[in-house]
Amino acid sequence: MEYIINQIRLCGTMDTAPVFSHENHGRRFYSFFLAVERLSGTEDRLRILADWELLNEADIAWGERVLVTGQIRSFNQPAQTGRHLVISVYAESLELTDEAPDNQVILTGTFCRDPVYRRTPLGREICDGMLAVNRPYHRTDYLPCIFWGRCAREMGKLTVGARITLTGRLQSRDYVKTLAEGQNECRTAYEISAVSAELTRE
Repeated sequence: MEYIINQIRLCGTMDTAPVFSHENHGRRFYSFFLAVERLSGTEDRLRILADWELLNEADIAWGERVLVTGQIRSFNQPAQTGRHLVISVYAESLELTDEAPDNQVILTGTFCRDPVYRRTPLGREICDGMLAVNRPYHRTDYLPCIFWGRCAREMGKLTVGARITLTGRLQSRDYVKTLAEGQNECRTAYEISAVSAELTRE
């Protein structure tokens, strides 16, 4: 039997008011952004998706500190330049808190592309990968990941089909995309920055 692991724990500040996202099987879902401070002082702004009943019960508001637990989800959103991968946190619990910032992820998934090992201009080792993470009812989330240092070297030796378990954090990163007509567009990428990773044999 294949074990499904997709867990995230976030503690941050509600950075936007909830707005309606979509309805599914009679349930109304709303999204908001959670600002989670890093040790460096910069912030990750992460999209949270929550059922209306869960939001209503938690009774949280903009500017309050919130503890979120749930799973990382992905879906392809149509765009003018093709399809855009949207990463969200599906909230299973929400509550007010006074805890310090927290951002913990644990995932088990399979590489659906060959990992790409490289070095940054400053010589730092990095490896980019895309994990397919299964969920119930034959659905799959596709989650971009980055690995550093020795972990990057080890992951760079793997190929499509390798199954790993990682721990890390979900982070946001702003970048500028040059469009076909020569215009620049500011975008935000989301990825799991791994702290550790190892092959999983089940």
